[in-house]
Amino acid sequence: MILTEVKTANDAHDFLKVPLRIYRNDSHWVRPLDKDLDAVFDTKKNKYFRHGECIRWILRDDNGELIGRVAAFINYKTAETFEQPTGGIGFFECNNDKNAAAIMFDVCRDWLKNKGMEAMDGPINFGEKDAWWGLLVDGFTDPTYRMNYNPPYYRELFEGYGFKTYYEQYCYHIPVHHQVPENYKKKADRIKENPAYRSEHIRKNNLEKYTQDFRTIYNKAWGKHVGFKDMEAAQAKAIMKSIKPIMEEELIWFAYFNNEPIGFFIMLPELNQIFKKLNGKLDWWGKIKFLFYKRMGVINKMFGVVFGIIPEHQGKGVEGYIIMSAADVIQKQTRYKDLEMTWIGDFNPKMIHLVESLGSTRCKTYITYRKLFDESKEFTRAPNII
Repeated sequence: MILTEVKTANDAHDFLKVPLRIYRNDSHWVRPLDKDLDAVFDTKKNKYFRHGECIRWILRDDNGELIGRVAAFINYKTAETFEQPTGGIGFFECNNDKNAAAIMFDVCRDWLKNKGMEAMDGPINFGEKDAWWGLLVDGFTDPTYRMNYNPPYYRELFEGYGFKTYYEQYCYHIPVHHQVPENYKKKADRIKENPAYRSEHIRKNNLEKYTQDFRTIYNKAWGKHVGFKDMEAAQAKAIMKSIKPIMEEELIWFAYFNNEPIGFFIMLPELNQIFKKLNGKLDWWGKIKFLFYKRMGVINKMFGVVFGIIPEHQGKGVEGYIIMSAADVIQKQTRYKDLEMTWIGDFNPKMIHLVESLGSTRCKTYITYRKLFDESKEFTRAPNII
């Protein structure tokens, strides 16, 4: 087998081609947009290169056929926040061959060790956790936009190499017209009667305000999580800018207390319902097809990107209040049939309890693995959020 570092434009093109052979008979696979993957490795587009570095490889068999790919990377902002300095690997694709997988895992380990790392997480993203994070181990159905999808045998490849579960991640499904449980309605009504509370959906013409509110809530809600770093203003702006072309105002909700932002519920249309028909291409012809399918009403599913309430207002009914506010508007429409909540880590039992008590059902399970380079050291799972 021949391992090659991605250095040229042709190498980068081959990196995109590797999955085509692996998933050629898999009806559930949705080819990610080439432009989305290219952006991850573009030093001008991915802000993580400002405080990190990344490398890629492709693997061929002895006949020159593409059989694997992988990337390794370091986010120096978070690498040292763990007991062992930790890098990451991702965008892993491989034939069902333990030797091929080991070649790619080895080169990632050696590169990270040379950079001072003592562990590696994978498969993860060189970017935010809302994209390409974790290995799918249960629920092998069509993936939501920018979520990982992989063959079941990948689990054996990772665990056979010595990766251990750092945390599990659960996605949940709920029909849009599902009735919210009565206890949530009562709590939401109590909040609604208090004039200090209010909720509203986003307005694109005031996006700068909501971007700041999003950042404020995000930093307060996730501040106790190990490895967390405050979201900077530029980062929040980039996130909102990236979703602006696809956001629908009535799918993104904020809650306030005395006009201070305390919670959000961000949902987006499930674009993979269209992208599945585009074969990874969003060139001029792809954009025409995208608009055609959008107008034809192909999208009838939403996905919940992120839900957050600041600690001071958790458990008071604000969760139900913001959910009911969104439901009162969305359920009156006929367009959307299903909602899939993107992953919630098992380190967040409060949020798991919340979504399960709403009557949702677990539909996918992912695992984020960690591999300690010195196996004599004690392995510990991600601690729960308090």
